[in-house]
Amino acid sequence: MTELPAQAVGVTRAFGHFVAVDQVDLEVHPGEVVGLLGANGAGKTTLIRLLLGLLRPTAGEIWLFGEPPSRGTRRRIGYVPQGLGLYDDLTPAENLAFSAAVFGEGPAAASLPEPLRRYGSTVVGSLPLGIQRTAAFAQALAHRPDLLVLDEPTSGVDPLARARLWETVAGAAAAGAGVLVTTHYMDEAGECDRLVIMAAGRVVARGTIPEIVGDAQVSVVESAAWAEAFGALEAAGMPAALVGRTLRVPGAAPGAVRRALGDISATVTSAPATLEERFFELTLSADATQAQP
Repeated sequence: MTELPAQAVGVTRAFGHFVAVDQVDLEVHPGEVVGLLGANGAGKTTLIRLLLGLLRPTAGEIWLFGEPPSRGTRRRIGYVPQGLGLYDDLTPAENLAFSAAVFGEGPAAASLPEPLRRYGSTVVGSLPLGIQRTAAFAQALAHRPDLLVLDEPTSGVDPLARARLWETVAGAAAAGAGVLVTTHYMDEAGECDRLVIMAAGRVVARGTIPEIVGDAQVSVVESAAWAEAFGALEAAGMPAALVGRTLRVPGAAPGAVRRALGDISATVTSAPATLEERFFELTLSADATQAQP
């Protein structure tokens, strides 16, 4: 077995009759950033917990550095969960010191990065969310992990803090770590080398952004009566997004859109889809398939 930082082979995880992860294949190579995209409930966090060895798969195999998850493989992983994994009643310095002791690292691993030094005497629970996330990143990276796993690492922080956190991610990958990151921000997908899109527990697309978007098209509606057109499309089960003075309708052909508009005066054309529109189309299709008896 090749020593990839992380690999899932045909992995399924069921909770009773509910299948949260369904026959998923995934690889994370050294030095690359893999983005795991999916709506809430798509199975992203469950897959991460499987990769970390916190859950056992119902079927399939998980490999970390060429072997099953174990205490030894966990020592080579840096993990930032959605809840950050920090102790709110400790300062950033105390959190890093605790983590360094757990991993058997020396004092250097507990050294605070520059952005955190001004907060050295403030407990984490009193810090802004962006600073808390910076502390969580510092803690996850302190033992120089070979695999960095980040679950929604920039959720709820301002654009500048998000940019700085992504600089940290890029630095870890440049140093040779494999990085697996979940995000629901489509603009952050461009920071990743490859994307894996999940919906209803399955992988529905993988590859670079151009590979995933491919030649997908959306219908574009131009109409002075855009509010009326929006309502007609919604009523027909064709969710639309208002962009400027146009309505963009993913997953629907121009002919179908024209019929849904009825007597409303409008011009309907096609345009290349964005990643967000392609993501919406893939998710909608997966949900419709799952809903079928």
